[in-house]
Amino acid sequence: MNKSESKYFNTAVKMDLALISLLKTKPFEYITVSELCETAGVNRSTFYLHYETVGDLLDETAQYLIKDFLSCFGEDTNNFALNLSKYELDELNFICDKYLTPYLTYIKENKEVFSTALSNGKSLGFESVYKRMFESIFDPILERYHYPNGNRKYVMMYYLNGITAIITEWLKDNCEKPMSEISEIIQVCIFGLNNR
Repeated sequence: MNKSESKYFNTAVKMDLALISLLKTKPFEYITVSELCETAGVNRSTFYLHYETVGDLLDETAQYLIKDFLSCFGEDTNNFALNLSKYELDELNFICDKYLTPYLTYIKENKEVFSTALSNGKSLGFESVYKRMFESIFDPILERYHYPNGNRKYVMMYYLNGITAIITEWLKDNCEKPMSEISEIIQVCIFGLNNR
């Protein structure tokens, strides 16, 4: 990375973090360029050098959060999605310690960011991200498990909303309960007490 790329990247990260910080205090629709610049410690001309609108920054921030989150799994998620048919069925179970531990670790280490992202998911465009993940990962996995096509979106919403509800409660408790217990709670909720 050369010096100008590094400078651009640093400014982008400052702007992403500024938006996340402001989203904690107000709805996206009321965040101004001036507030963003003040929070990030940059001037307006720098903002407009990088973005045309606050919406452009929002798109970038959503991508920043997703990329940062996916990096905690240590796998190439694009490569994983392309090779789903090559994995054994038991390797496609994400409700296990192999995946829950990095997921919960990321959440605990980034409580404020994750809480902000959860409460601003619609503004950050996470619905379209979920749609892409459903089409490229979840739907093919459910197909491998022989779930009927018309039921797959309901099954995924059950899993995702249930796990999100557990994580939301854990965040409200400042992630005080050990990760191993949260992982166990999620697995019991999904598989039942006797199927673990």
